[in-house]
Amino acid sequence: MLKRLSAILIPSLIAVAIIGYMLYSVWDNLLTAIQNAIPSYLIAAIAICIGAWFIRGWRYKYILEKLEIQISLMLSTACIYVSQTANLIIPARLGDLVRLFILKHEVNASYSKGLSSLVIERFFDIATVAILGVVTIPFILNVPEWFSTVLMIVLLACGGFIVFLVICGKIESKNKYISMGLKLFDDVKKASLTITALLVLGVVSVVIWLTDSIICWIIALMFQQQIPILIVILAIVIGNLVKAVPITPGGMGTYEAAVAITLQLGGVEPVTAVLIAIIDHLVKNLVTLVGGVISLYMFGDWAVELMKKAFSRGLDKGEII
Repeated sequence: MLKRLSAILIPSLIAVAIIGYMLYSVWDNLLTAIQNAIPSYLIAAIAICIGAWFIRGWRYKYILEKLEIQISLMLSTACIYVSQTANLIIPARLGDLVRLFILKHEVNASYSKGLSSLVIERFFDIATVAILGVVTIPFILNVPEWFSTVLMIVLLACGGFIVFLVICGKIESKNKYISMGLKLFDDVKKASLTITALLVLGVVSVVIWLTDSIICWIIALMFQQQIPILIVILAIVIGNLVKAVPITPGGMGTYEAAVAITLQLGGVEPVTAVLIAIIDHLVKNLVTLVGGVISLYMFGDWAVELMKKAFSRGLDKGEII
C-alpha cells in the first residue's frame, strides 16, 4: 500500500512543485495576462485538439490494416484515447499496452501484432518530432547546443532501428523468445518499410505534430502573442522529448517547463510563456481524459476493469499485465 501511494504521490508532488514554481515566478503579471486573454481562441484550440485525435486514429487504423487487422476509425481512435488516458498515470507510456487487450477482445488480434502496431506508431512519432526539431533550430537564435545534440542522437537511434529492421529478416534463432522477437520486428518491417507506407505514415505523422503545434500557437493567440510558428514547433518538440522521460505522471510539470523555456528563448515574455505552456498541456490532457472516459464506456465494463487492473499493477510493479 505504501509503495503504491509513493508511486503516485512523489511524481505528483514533483509535477505540482514545478508548475507551482513557474506560476509563482510570474505571479505579479499573471492576472493581467489572464484578463487580456481572448476566450474564443481557447474554443478553437479544443476543437482542433479533438480533430487531431481522429487523425491519429486514422494513422493507427492504417498501421493495423498493414498488419492485416481490420477495424473502424471510431475503434482505432477509441483505442488511442484509452491508452493515452492510461499514460496520464502509468509511467514510461506503458499505458499503450492496454491497446493489445482491446484489440484482442474486439477483433481477436494477436498480442504480437498489437505490439508491432505500437512499435510502428512510436517510431514514426519519435522520428517526426526529431526531424521537425532539426528543421526548425537553424531559424531560431540562442538555442542551447544540447538541443541539437539530443535531436541528432534521436535521429541516429531512428536510423539504427531502420538498419536493424532491414537485417533482422536474415537472422534466425532456435530460441523460442528470440524467434518471437524477430517475428515481431519482421511484422514491423513488412508493415512500415515499404515506399507507400513510409510516405503515408511519414506525411500523416508530420500533419499530426504540426497540428499539435498549431494548438499551442492558437493558445498563444489567445494571449495576443504573435509567435513565429517555427518557435512554437520547436517548443512542442522539446516539450515532448522531455515529456518522454518518465519523471512525472503524463509529463506534467516537465512538459510545461520545457515549452515555456523554449518560448522564452524565442523572445516570449516569461509570464505569457508559462501560461501558454500550462494551458496548452491542460487542454490536451483534458480532451484526452474526456475522450478516454467516453471510449471506456463505449467498450463496456470489461474495459473499465482492465483500466483498474492496469493502474493497480502498473503502480505496484511498473507493469499492466
